[in-house]
Amino acid sequence: MTSFPITQKALCLVALLALGICNALAQKVGSTSMQFLKVMPSARAAAVGEAYSVWASGAEALFWNPGGLASVARHEVSLTYVDWLFDTKQGAFAYALSLGNLGAIGLQVQYVDFGVFEETTNEFPYIIDPDRPGMTGRTFRPFGYLIGATYGRYLTDRFSLGLSIKYAYESLFNDKRVEQVMIRPGTYADVNTWASGILFDFGMRYNTGFRSIQIASAVQNFGPNVRYATEAYPVPLLFRVGVAAHLFGPIGLLQGGYEKSRLSAAFDIFHPNDYAQQFHMGLEYEFMDILSLRGGYKFNYDSDGLTLGIGLKYKVGNMQVSMDYSYGSMGDYLEDVQRISLGVIVP
Repeated sequence: MTSFPITQKALCLVALLALGICNALAQKVGSTSMQFLKVMPSARAAAVGEAYSVWASGAEALFWNPGGLASVARHEVSLTYVDWLFDTKQGAFAYALSLGNLGAIGLQVQYVDFGVFEETTNEFPYIIDPDRPGMTGRTFRPFGYLIGATYGRYLTDRFSLGLSIKYAYESLFNDKRVEQVMIRPGTYADVNTWASGILFDFGMRYNTGFRSIQIASAVQNFGPNVRYATEAYPVPLLFRVGVAAHLFGPIGLLQGGYEKSRLSAAFDIFHPNDYAQQFHMGLEYEFMDILSLRGGYKFNYDSDGLTLGIGLKYKVGNMQVSMDYSYGSMGDYLEDVQRISLGVIVP
């Protein structure tokens, strides 16, 4: 008796959320700061082309859609290592805990090492060095990190919501403050070389009740501009809305004879505030709840495109351990991106 009204409410919420965020994103900016916030953890998610707003659940939901946190087991842990572009390395940790009827809570930590850079200057005597003009001989190592807490719960047996609060920090230089920097011709000032901000994520997930079809949406990094030196810049505000279902399997859209395996598909519409609308599509084949083969594609990107991956799950005592690997093509001129994830679920 209540499924139809709840369905209407869920769909209306998705529509209103999409309308509001798309209006906000319509005012484009040339660029955003803290680009590491767009490098999403989870090898499984990357392997299916980041079409993950529905499939993000448990501990991994902290990175993608806090609405999926409500489905956590008693304890869940997720660890991811990302070998990103130009010597950039990223590590991510998430822990989720079920509170029973009170919902679930989670904690995430991300750290990004951008590698070593050589310092340059336009000041004397370095600028006239014939061998290395402008090079000081010193190096610096930018980095960034994020710490966040999430709460999620089911409002009905099919509909869940979640909210995250995050603190993001990015340092561009070894020294936190540099004195007498020329910010414009003839004007000098002492400036900070770092920025930080408080950000929020909102998300929902809804099981339609028809076979395995689910829908979800999430807004990430909602918050004020962050300030570097004398200028303030927006952070990457990300909006996702997606649908996913099992194509073949016990509750697949096309049933029959697939008790030990399943093939699932997901599709996400992705809209950042610093680029045009993009699309993510992914497929996952799972055999015997042990081996998973994955593939995906990201549309309307300058370099991203094909993604591939594999996953294994096995039991260790009463724990379920998962290991996932993903490969992402970045076109002809950039290095490929690889991710490795480890997950532990304690039921």
